[in-house]
Amino acid sequence: MNNQRNFNTFRMMFPELVYQSYHYNVQPDGLHIAFQFQLNQQLRFEPTAFIPNRSFLNFNIPTQQLDLLVFNIGMIELISYWKAYCPPIIRIVPHTLTDQQISFWKKLYWNGLGEFFYVNQITTSINDFVTIVANEGTPLTVADFDQIDSRQYLVPVGGGKDSVVTLELLRSQHPIMPVVMNPRGATIECCKVAGFDRNHFIEIQRTIHPLLLELNAKGALNGHTPFSAMLAFYTLLIAALSGKGSIALSNENSANESTIVGSTVNHQYSKSIEFENDFRTYVRNYIGTQFNYFSFLRPLSELQIAKLFSQYPAYHQVFKSCNVGSKQDIWCCACPKCLFAFIILSPFLPPDKLKSIFGENILDDTNLTLAFRQLIGVEPTKPFECVGTVAEVHTALRLALGKYKEHLPLLLQDFEPDSHYDVPLNSVSDSHNLSLQEIMLIRKALDSDI
Repeated sequence: MNNQRNFNTFRMMFPELVYQSYHYNVQPDGLHIAFQFQLNQQLRFEPTAFIPNRSFLNFNIPTQQLDLLVFNIGMIELISYWKAYCPPIIRIVPHTLTDQQISFWKKLYWNGLGEFFYVNQITTSINDFVTIVANEGTPLTVADFDQIDSRQYLVPVGGGKDSVVTLELLRSQHPIMPVVMNPRGATIECCKVAGFDRNHFIEIQRTIHPLLLELNAKGALNGHTPFSAMLAFYTLLIAALSGKGSIALSNENSANESTIVGSTVNHQYSKSIEFENDFRTYVRNYIGTQFNYFSFLRPLSELQIAKLFSQYPAYHQVFKSCNVGSKQDIWCCACPKCLFAFIILSPFLPPDKLKSIFGENILDDTNLTLAFRQLIGVEPTKPFECVGTVAEVHTALRLALGKYKEHLPLLLQDFEPDSHYDVPLNSVSDSHNLSLQEIMLIRKALDSDI
């Protein structure tokens, strides 16, 4: 209730957030980008991004293309700064937007902030939470990105198992290039195992303006924003600079399930097929028709991806998907994400191999009882992490139980898998944006031992 009161008070104190400008310039070391958002004359945010120069990047692309791509990146960057005080108006100065564009952004902001509103116990509505005003600047029109070849693929790599599977399956048939935002240990090492050292993948170095962190420390509102949507707009820019038109994400079918039972609140909204389809339509109508943004793993469940990943042992000691331990490049082994990763791999790797990867058998940690109950659906709320469905967890644990011949881990001693939950390992979802050739690549992998 305090945050609801703060929400109402902050909106009176800060009536609007202004997207004032964006700037970019090419220097010998790469492309430098900066944005300016302001709440008033004293509170100005100037986040930056930098794309280091590589021999395979062409920064000499038309200004019309750069304006279009960088401006739209600013549209998704601004939501991180809006959430501090949640002003009732967002005013866009550089360019005008159509009513249809405003509807796209408002839906993305609303759904991408679903967790933020839920966790902060803020009650509002899609009609009332913000009004976007964008009638001051110059119009932008769809550009002709004729330098882009859709037969070449960009693969964003996050350091976890999913992007590894995409890398390995696609590179068997297509020219690929990894893309990494703010490289860290696991992302660098996964690229290296795939054959790409740091000079041979594309980096995006993104910074948060320090003022935002100062305001958070003083009581400004904070919470989850749609990171994957931000990555989506950055990858369009990378596609234009690299000439590679197919952007292959690694978001699985499981990302469509809401985090809160009976609601639309989804920690993974910007990884969902709903966002993917909306984004593809927006790009086609307002940016350029040559881009092909899609999730290569969309037909698959987390369980199927874990099965495929288990067959790439070269990555087992270097991949990491723990947010808590990401800066130290470790599995913290004390969070729901680590627990889920351990569970989803448990049908396909023996307990001793899992212990060598994670450092311990996480299913023996009773401090994770609540997270375990959330994952198996006993609690109404799943962890606010990128985890799979309740059905996948039950199926994984049922398949894994037989691997424990002597000692049954503590979290499993009172667990009985629900027979109603059964996630098939060989069938694929029809809800995706893959070509026939791409879907056949996935089917072949599922049917083989790789």
